[in-house]
Amino acid sequence: MGLRKKNKSPPVLSHEFVIQNHADAVSCLALGLLLGLMFEVTAKYAIMFITVQYNVTYTSDDRPEPVHFYEYGPKDMATIFFYMLIAIILHAVIQEYILDKINRRLHLSKTKHSKFNESGQLAFFYLFSFVWGASILSAEEFTTNPTLLWKDYPNSRMFFQVKFFYICQIAYWLHALPELYFQKIRKEDIPRQLHYVCLYIAHISGAYILNLQRLGLILLVPHYLVELIFHASRLFYFSDENKQKGFTLWALLFVMTRLLTLTLSVLTFGFGLARAENPGFSIAEGNFNILTIRIGCLTAVCLTQAWMMWKFINFQLKKWREHVQNQIPKKKATNIKSKPAKKEPNRANFANGAVKFEESTSPRKRKSKVL
Repeated sequence: MGLRKKNKSPPVLSHEFVIQNHADAVSCLALGLLLGLMFEVTAKYAIMFITVQYNVTYTSDDRPEPVHFYEYGPKDMATIFFYMLIAIILHAVIQEYILDKINRRLHLSKTKHSKFNESGQLAFFYLFSFVWGASILSAEEFTTNPTLLWKDYPNSRMFFQVKFFYICQIAYWLHALPELYFQKIRKEDIPRQLHYVCLYIAHISGAYILNLQRLGLILLVPHYLVELIFHASRLFYFSDENKQKGFTLWALLFVMTRLLTLTLSVLTFGFGLARAENPGFSIAEGNFNILTIRIGCLTAVCLTQAWMMWKFINFQLKKWREHVQNQIPKKKATNIKSKPAKKEPNRANFANGAVKFEESTSPRKRKSKVL
């Protein structure tokens, strides 16, 4: 009976060791921050990481109960850091207990394996964010009245759900940067993923800091729905290449969402904020309603939408070329089948190398002259 070979564990603090155990290390760090709430000395520091900061309470004669609002500040960086750790832990859990098990059943190639993991992670996030964002929009009035997007600007006071939504959004997209290393992303895919991760961080953080949370929220929800349909369709495509109907729905909604984004952005920056009652620049009040910032924001949105449409057109052209190339061999095969086969003479009509004609097909015999 032979001895069972033990797999050698990688050296401590090596690249492979960090990649294999990063989720455990991050879990210990998050648990340490939670344990800090148990002691009075560390509770005032630990609470900055876990709870949402900058609470402002207002009371009015109309409402006997106080209304709680939230503003943003430097302490939000600590909260974002903690929930970035939570995102890394959830990423590892989804990868190990859901995506890896599905991958073993599908037996995908290395390229498809990487894309399947990417789409699986993003599909979970987009589904969660879309449901959460839609529930917030259903409680707000500016979905039916677009003028509330710029009315009473700056809207520096946020409800708890709005602020926590933005904190989690920034934390998730920041966690995607170290995940490029933890998940051993291929060098060919790193630039592509860095592009859209950095765009998400820049746009969401910009909407949060410039007090454009209403506009950012109403643009993120339909965008996340479109991205959810795309990645869900790609997951179904990897399981069965004949399932491609979801891409048609995605293409239609993608173009509509780009038009919606451009329309609301032009209305907000070009007309609404330009005619606001209190234009000016004040960091203390959170007022950034000046021409330079409005033009910069509108330019950033337009360039991003143009870049996304360019990528979309290239993707559709690539799919169309693949479809045409797949149709060419089928046409050749059908043409070959449709050609009539040449009739070969029957072997039974050959006798000693000479053709033997049947009576019905034999040439007419020449009549001999009677002398």
